[in-house]
Amino acid sequence: MTITLIGCGCGSLTREAEAAIRQAGLLVGSARLLETYGTGKRCAEAVTAQAIAAALEAYDGEAACVLFSGDSGFYSGARLLLPLLAGRGVRVLPGISSVQALAAALGESWQDWRLCSAHGVDCDPVEEVCHGRKAFFLTGGKQDPAALCHALAEAGLGFLGVAVGEELGTERERIVRSSAEQLQSQRFDPLSVMLAEAAPCAQRRAPGWPDDSFLRAEGVPMTKQEVRAAAIARLGVRPEDTCWDIGAGTGSVGIELSMLCRRVYAVERDAAALAAAAENRRRLGAWKLRLIPGQAPEALKDLLAPDAVFVGGSGGHMKEILCAVHSANPAARVCVSAVTLEGLHNAYTTLRELEMETEVTQISVSRSREAGELTMMLAQNSVYLIAGRAP
Repeated sequence: MTITLIGCGCGSLTREAEAAIRQAGLLVGSARLLETYGTGKRCAEAVTAQAIAAALEAYDGEAACVLFSGDSGFYSGARLLLPLLAGRGVRVLPGISSVQALAAALGESWQDWRLCSAHGVDCDPVEEVCHGRKAFFLTGGKQDPAALCHALAEAGLGFLGVAVGEELGTERERIVRSSAEQLQSQRFDPLSVMLAEAAPCAQRRAPGWPDDSFLRAEGVPMTKQEVRAAAIARLGVRPEDTCWDIGAGTGSVGIELSMLCRRVYAVERDAAALAAAAENRRRLGAWKLRLIPGQAPEALKDLLAPDAVFVGGSGGHMKEILCAVHSANPAARVCVSAVTLEGLHNAYTTLRELEMETEVTQISVSRSREAGELTMMLAQNSVYLIAGRAP
């Protein structure tokens, strides 16, 4: 039996696909595609790879076609089906993808777009628009264009330009252009895709940004450049990580982390500090930083589990905070900043009680200061970094 996997495109088939469907004795696919292309044909409705393979196994004819929406190579069910049909003489025919269709409708080229799927998978639109390129989203289910725009607006990106394409390639095709702020309250057809402008972000650089990069707030401490660089190095942050910045202050550590990882939750109880952190997020384009007002550990309860955690302030709850981190993810990498011996002792003993591999680094920094015609070195307070990780 000859089996042909067909990408049905956006409203039009290739000539090869049309010929394959004419010659097939069986068509397999979703109800929508079978209704469109299955007139006069034997049809089997199936959408999962296992169900499609079972329908093909039960057919004893010479030719069958499996229909997929869009292109067979772009977030298509063909990827999961092909291994189940290994050795059975399968051919694949591509179709016009929704990426191509939207680009043509907008009069743009799509070669530099970041291609993402929010259809049945976990997709963070804020993270996706922070790569310096326009982001294209397949949408579906709960993550429709309005929901994606709402997430962007919540992160402070409501001003981003967005284009939504509904029912591309059909007589009911509609293109809507506006801002994420405006589109978050609209309703869209289930067959929709979305393109969002790239978020403005600070230029990437090595960890340890100059202290004057950040707006300060009176009475709110800030982790200084040299300590910040060392702490981020201790955490070993990766692009896919979720991070917590507890006792975030002006947000300096959290902002730098947000440039390196998937998302950062910055927990802070002081209103002035939160206002400064919000302004620093806006000025530096640190859109992946989520500000969480409240006192840890209570404020940590509903956050996604962390891969790496920086503790810059504990409000006297160091042990409870570290236990909450360990409970959320025992494998999380932890770095605590302390300026007192008591803070050092509390963090070190708690991490040891949690059976984590623990290392302490003392950082003593002196900075130059002009004294008349001379230059002196002015010592800063020593800082202890207490790092912990699972054995």
